[in-house]
Amino acid sequence: MSPPCHTSALLLVFVALAVVGAEQSEERSCDVVGDESSESQMERALLKKLEPLSHMRFNVTVDKGKTEDYIYQFRVCREVNSTSHDFGGLVQTDRQSGKTTVIGRINETQVFNGSDWIMLIYKGGDSYGRHCSGEKRRAVIMISCKRGVTASSFSIISEEREKEQECFYLFEMDSSVACPAENSHLSVGSILLITFVSLVAVYIIGGFLYQRLVVGAKGMEQIPHFAFWQDLGNLVADGCDFVCRSKPRNAPAAYRGVGDDQLGEESEERDDHLLPM
Repeated sequence: MSPPCHTSALLLVFVALAVVGAEQSEERSCDVVGDESSESQMERALLKKLEPLSHMRFNVTVDKGKTEDYIYQFRVCREVNSTSHDFGGLVQTDRQSGKTTVIGRINETQVFNGSDWIMLIYKGGDSYGRHCSGEKRRAVIMISCKRGVTASSFSIISEEREKEQECFYLFEMDSSVACPAENSHLSVGSILLITFVSLVAVYIIGGFLYQRLVVGAKGMEQIPHFAFWQDLGNLVADGCDFVCRSKPRNAPAAYRGVGDDQLGEESEERDDHLLPM
């Protein structure tokens, strides 16, 4: 083989290895049951809503003595073990024997939601064998709304395997991704209050700057329309005094002070007869 051909062959090998490595490093995501054309916009939107949980791993242990001693591993729309390429999104491992069973696969996903929850279903798991007529296992994960928590409280609720068909494993967890969007609109009263406060602030600040910088006022005179507000305050005080006064306005005073009427001229009537002649 000539040197140019040898170089070209090496380049092709390197390119092929790079492509294979890129495909292996890219993790698979959920594939909704059915043709791609039949996926609804709601399902796509829900899968996108669950995307923040895709980088997290969840584990729960079930220990019932010698009968059941399992570890359940779960990932949202990702394979638990990407090197095995089995599409396993929820996997059960027997702690005694080390046997691994795929409960549900991400390439057979169903997803729907309610007002404050999202239901994620992985179908196509390993066969039950002697239970449930030998059908494939299915994992049902109920994700409930809990604000302020990305994800927590992953646990297994039950395993329904006494039926002839439609058996399933039921899990639950809490996450804020299942919460509805909060309505941030303001009420009419809030809008009016904000508008009023803003106008008052503009009036006070603008009037203060005008009085100080343009008119050259000092002290209390810098308050816009100071005389008006002063008179208004006096009127309000008089009104409060009139309304809130507990005794009649024409009631005599309880004491007599020293007034102008008491400083008048002395009465002409005098006790002259008491003076010595």
